[in-house]
Amino acid sequence: MTRLWVTPQARLRRVAAWVTGHPYRPLVGKRVLVTGASSGIGAATALALATTGVDLVLVARREEELRRVRRNVEAVGGRAATYVCDLTDLDAVDALVARVLAEQGTVDYLVNNAGRSIRRSLELSYDRFHDVQRTMALNYFAPVRLTMGLLPPMREQEFGHVVNISTWGVQMKAPKFSAYTASKTALDTWSRIAGRETYADGVTFTNMRFGLVLTPMVLPTPGHEIRGGALTAEQAAAKVVRALEDRPLTVDRWIGGLGELLNILAPRFSDWVMYRYDRKRPDSAAARGQAPG
Repeated sequence: MTRLWVTPQARLRRVAAWVTGHPYRPLVGKRVLVTGASSGIGAATALALATTGVDLVLVARREEELRRVRRNVEAVGGRAATYVCDLTDLDAVDALVARVLAEQGTVDYLVNNAGRSIRRSLELSYDRFHDVQRTMALNYFAPVRLTMGLLPPMREQEFGHVVNISTWGVQMKAPKFSAYTASKTALDTWSRIAGRETYADGVTFTNMRFGLVLTPMVLPTPGHEIRGGALTAEQAAAKVVRALEDRPLTVDRWIGGLGELLNILAPRFSDWVMYRYDRKRPDSAAARGQAPG
């Protein structure tokens, strides 16, 4: 079960649309930029938005895959412009912002989806500090740099919304995900503070704390494909579209909230529970640098 902390205004708009019988289409005519749009949640989000009347701006590293997603969007009547960019190159991010604003105009909605996941215990990470650096580069520095570049025009027009694809790990703090969870927690916290500073300007933020989503990013860790409760990329994309429409503060799962509460009320017991869980799930072959199987 997913919880969406929706603003009262969004609830009223949905009720008004239901009462009047008019379709609820708040995204029509808006410009939405999606990063990591060449596969997974990003590609599925682009396709889900294709029929909502938005102008899509799709960003990814892989040009051929990005073109394929654009063709899929156009095949169902959507509109999309594509930009190839390595978001870990902060100078390239600045150049991307300049090009998009010059060629497309102000971005109304930003979906910070591009990310890197890593599951590796500390025992295997002592000589792999680059894991932390690479994860922070894509999961934190890149979206913050991109958001800061697009924020001034949003604030000037007094409207904008940023959706961050995050993880329930920011609440659960599961072992073996130290680099990944730390990077997502940094973005989660940064966005909450930014939202308070832009409150009067009509610019809002949503942190989507997903559980497991079945995308290529999780393939190196075996067993994910059969785990109960996992979302498909299409199911996750539907939640992203809903978050763009309603602009909730957070989207999370009840178990994430329970884990967060347990961390506050009984931190040492929570540590013991996670320790026991960690002992039952060893590092994957990929984390050990071995071939799968």
